[in-house]
Amino acid sequence: MNNCFILLAAGKGKRFKSKTLKQFIIYKNKPLFMHSIEKAIKSNLFKKIVLVTNNKIKISNKKIKIIKGGRERYQSSLKALNYIKNKKFKNVFIHDAARPNFSIKLLKTLKKNLYKNQAVVPYVQTNNSTKYISKNKIINLKREKILLTQTPQCFNFKILYNLSKKNRNLVTDEATLFINNNKKIKFIKGEEKNIKITKISDMVKSSIKTFYGIGFDIHKLIKNRKLYLGGIRIPFHSGLKGHSDGDVILHSIIDSILGALKKKDIGSLYPSNKKKYKNIKSSKLLGPIISNLENNDYHINNLDVNLICERPKVSKYRNRIINSLSKLMKINKNIINLKGKTVEKLGIIGKENAIACEAIVSISKYE
Repeated sequence: MNNCFILLAAGKGKRFKSKTLKQFIIYKNKPLFMHSIEKAIKSNLFKKIVLVTNNKIKISNKKIKIIKGGRERYQSSLKALNYIKNKKFKNVFIHDAARPNFSIKLLKTLKKNLYKNQAVVPYVQTNNSTKYISKNKIINLKREKILLTQTPQCFNFKILYNLSKKNRNLVTDEATLFINNNKKIKFIKGEEKNIKITKISDMVKSSIKTFYGIGFDIHKLIKNRKLYLGGIRIPFHSGLKGHSDGDVILHSIIDSILGALKKKDIGSLYPSNKKKYKNIKSSKLLGPIISNLENNDYHINNLDVNLICERPKVSKYRNRIINSLSKLMKINKNIINLKGKTVEKLGIIGKENAIACEAIVSISKYE
């Protein structure tokens, strides 16, 4: 694992025409650059990940180093190479944050081809008739000879570093350095979905299917039991009776996600007659479901929750619960809404003998 992943995210993205810099725009429910970071981590190919940006970012992962970029792309790339020059990396992968849709499979294919090559670059071909303007003359090009190169691009570190140190010209990718210096590159087939997001219209080029699910849960309140709501402990005179910890918020969320996926319900997935689920924290029941969403390229668009009880008052704990849900579900807290509803002292809930919850979730799959 003697590899380093460099993510370039210092550009101004003038063609994107947005108040928010392109690399930080929310795409598939997370900042654009985070898709590349998460895939690099998940691939388990890299000892170090260097994020190059001119914005202040905090990421709590020891494997990630954030450094300041330059005015131009090639300057940012050189700054990252300078940072790792004494860290004895054999190979370096360089990627543009504007390409969030590459696969981990592509990373592994690049790494495999790097064993016998000093530079490996993915490409796709064009289906368009292609022209070239030269001295006011338009020349037809053979489209089967056109290589549209992508990132990530991977290289032998020492060779790339030496070429980058000597370069003073504007280059749009590291492959250009190898070509300009007559160095051999292994070109491999890239991925059609690995588009570069340049304009806002590029954000919606993926095929999207959206699904909705609703969940509901209710549990009795009993003495001498801790109360958990949304994954946090709430000080209260009673707790919720259940085979697990009885967290009605997490249970209703689980059911809403399962509903959107057409996967039955929480009882089918976690039967109450199984001893291993006795008194288990509901956050541990939610975890595998969120992982399943990620692994199958589903993304949560928004979550709306109604907590139905007389007490405790939701307003007092709303922010803590939302922050907890954001962390457990790996989603931005801004797409979570939590409302408190009473039943005007009516019935079992009105007498503070039970708490209920309902949740509605919207999930999209990008293809």
